[in-house]
Amino acid sequence: MIRRLCVAGLVLVIAVIATAASPNHVVHGEHGAALGKAGGAVPHGTTVFDDEVPGVGNLDSDLLTALRRAATESAPDGVEFQVDSGWRSAAYQERLLREAIAKYGSKREATKWVATPKTSAHVSGDAVDIGPPGAAAWLSQHGAAYGLCQIYANEPWHYELRPEAVDHGCPRMYADPTQDPRMQR
Repeated sequence: MIRRLCVAGLVLVIAVIATAASPNHVVHGEHGAALGKAGGAVPHGTTVFDDEVPGVGNLDSDLLTALRRAATESAPDGVEFQVDSGWRSAAYQERLLREAIAKYGSKREATKWVATPKTSAHVSGDAVDIGPPGAAAWLSQHGAAYGLCQIYANEPWHYELRPEAVDHGCPRMYADPTQDPRMQR
């Protein structure tokens, strides 16, 4: 009983953090319309099954397969995975970075939240931002079984495929993208 309460509390905390820090204001903002779906903007309510949206259809096929399996198996729990952001064009990523620099005051602070086009796993189709917060919380609890891992502690919505997680669990998270060696390129 105590373990169940602890798990429920952890899921609630993750959902609250995801709600408070959600990137939706960046992804679904006015610039999304300017760059359009072809550049990676994802309309509100898009699911992992919406192939016609390039932000979903251009994701790595193995990542998309794992996401769809997890989404199908989470449905009986009343959980629906929505894609807040998936694949993005380099131009879209550059615009997000410029906006983050304006918001946070420096590139150093901005890159805690937004990668450069050269290093972004979104540009390569290897990352997805999942919402709503309940879906991200469900993935936090069950994602390793599908190879889906949260990579950054400050981004509870950001997931990438780590196939080895199915057998060994997800790797330790980085505090934020600036701690990820892939971002140092």
